[in-house]
Amino acid sequence: MARGGQGGRAAKAGSHRKGAAAGSGGLGRRALSGKGATPPAEMRKGHPAQRRANAAARADDAGTRTGTAGARTGRDGAASRGAAGGASAAGAAARGMSGRRAGEADEFVVGRNAVVEALRAAVPATTLYVAGGLDFDERLAEARKLAGRAGMSVVDVGRAELDRLCGVAPHQGLALVIPPYRYAHPDDLLKRARAASPGLLVALDGVTDPRNLGAVARSAAAFGAQGVVVPERRAAGMTAAAWKTSAGAAARLPVARATNMTRTLRSFADGGLVVVGLAADADVSLDDLEAATDPLVLVIGSEGRGLSRLVGETCDLLVRIPMAGEVESLNAGVAAGVALAEIARRRRVSSPTG
Repeated sequence: MARGGQGGRAAKAGSHRKGAAAGSGGLGRRALSGKGATPPAEMRKGHPAQRRANAAARADDAGTRTGTAGARTGRDGAASRGAAGGASAAGAAARGMSGRRAGEADEFVVGRNAVVEALRAAVPATTLYVAGGLDFDERLAEARKLAGRAGMSVVDVGRAELDRLCGVAPHQGLALVIPPYRYAHPDDLLKRARAASPGLLVALDGVTDPRNLGAVARSAAAFGAQGVVVPERRAAGMTAAAWKTSAGAAARLPVARATNMTRTLRSFADGGLVVVGLAADADVSLDDLEAATDPLVLVIGSEGRGLSRLVGETCDLLVRIPMAGEVESLNAGVAAGVALAEIARRRRVSSPTG
């Protein structure tokens, strides 16, 4: 609307000029040409993507100036951690938090309690921002201490600068930068499962709560699975919340992202895995799952909706968790724990050394 108004005033003024072209504002054909292609989001002034890019650049500069041990930031914004990060932090770095895809951005964990909890859980982060001029608080001191142990950059900034980085989020003077998780490929999980005896994978269909994903990863690691696969779209990913809920399991267990879950499950079946889906209305009880001792992939749907139609049709077998009372369903994290525990029990019983 603003440009249209300016064009109108220009046309009115140009009408008094000799030889002015009608309707052009007297400016000729060049005035009617466009301004070219829209620049990338990172180059648009005031765009959130530009703010994130500027923040990453400042973090790079700060890491170079301070020479913080084990927190060198590469061009892709990933940090390579030193031995001071401990086994969990080293595993997180090995998980490869670099290699972000186009359109993926850093995640900001803000607030004193949230930041300290994330650092305690060894969530892989690259930079801790601390606002200047804050009164002493034990959480601030602990955040600095934990960040230092993990070998990440600790950058002191002005409160106004932190406000700009975090937007409307109530940061309370602390913000933690977490780069995008680097997912494994589903084929990598299949190779791991085929190398095990017998293999076990977990697939999530439409689970949108990252805490459920973290809980599933924790149970999968506890009961001997070789990996977890999630859909690329309309599903929870490995965010800070998922990482915290996994209680460190995400540093040891690979998580893959499938562009098409149905096609991925078919490839698992072609690779020798039995595809077993959990469904509340299934005819077969988990107590009667004879395929538990075979190489398999356990598929878990979302609470309420369950498995999608195509995924359900792709499964070789559907089983239900026997429950007493009127409880209709369990959330994905609980259902995965129950089913994986039963599968592990059956495998122990059937094993010659069990």
